[in-house]
Amino acid sequence: MDVVLILVVVFALVFEFINGFHDTANSIATTVYTQALPATAAIALAAIMNFFGALASEGVAKTISSGLVGAPLADYVIMGALLGAITWNLFTWWKGIPSSSSHALIGGLIGASLAYTFGAMGLQGILWDGLLQKVVIPMFTSPLIGFILAFLFMKAICKFCARLNHRKTSRVFLRLQIISAAAVAFAHGTNDAQKTMGIITLALFTGGALYISPGVLAEDASHIPLWVKILCAFTMAAGTSAGGWRIMRTMGHGVTKLDSVKGFAAETTSAIVIQIMSMLHAPISTTQAISSAVMGVGTARRVSAVKWGKAKDIALTWVITLPASITLGALFVLVLQVFFE
Repeated sequence: MDVVLILVVVFALVFEFINGFHDTANSIATTVYTQALPATAAIALAAIMNFFGALASEGVAKTISSGLVGAPLADYVIMGALLGAITWNLFTWWKGIPSSSSHALIGGLIGASLAYTFGAMGLQGILWDGLLQKVVIPMFTSPLIGFILAFLFMKAICKFCARLNHRKTSRVFLRLQIISAAAVAFAHGTNDAQKTMGIITLALFTGGALYISPGVLAEDASHIPLWVKILCAFTMAAGTSAGGWRIMRTMGHGVTKLDSVKGFAAETTSAIVIQIMSMLHAPISTTQAISSAVMGVGTARRVSAVKWGKAKDIALTWVITLPASITLGALFVLVLQVFFE
């Protein structure tokens, strides 16, 4: 590997680590705030399930590596994309806003690619159909599905448990919440860890370092090497272990007051949505899926139970993440061009 390619892999792993602690709150915030598990145990559970989820499939990784950009890229362009995503992730983490690491990475890649290819290809360097089908449409449909499914699931649980002892019901759902938190963490690994796998694979392919077998260059950038899977899975698990307390406060009680029943409903429905989208190879925002599910369970009890001001702030971040990261990715590439061209 040359120096630039090594730097790309390093920055990709930095992004993966940040993604781990940035999105830890997604899978464990409700579990911690309902006291289903102490924070350290919840983080350990999330780290383990993130690891195994990351190894479970590679469909989302293939979308990132070969489904969004149709032009050959220099490795420093991919590094610019990663720097843009990392910058946005750190900014939103510092502000305690549960933004989308997925859209930050995708936006960084799109912006960096456009800045690199625009002079020669205009807008043709981007696979716009892939971007629309795999990113833009799921960006709007996944939170909507999460909200509706969580609303209906919560209504069904309330109806089923209406005549049961409240204290016993709460204890049962505290135990069930451990399972639902594990499901969310596993789903998070199957979707979010895949994105960095795709970026590293894309960099290896463009740098001529990706081989299916010794001496045979891969025909395309869709083959994900086993060592890339393991490295990304381990890095995300390590990042998850670092925790994400700022965002956890927002997810745990900033949107609506959660109890074990609501926490279980939100986690279960969001895990379902994330897994469905992973099966469709769509790199969605797990943050959107979980935040919208939390809003859905809150609304199921009563509309006023949701802090809509906070929900509006979160939704605004969803909207601006993609254009903000596109801009950052493009800016970083323009700066890097001074040194690499």
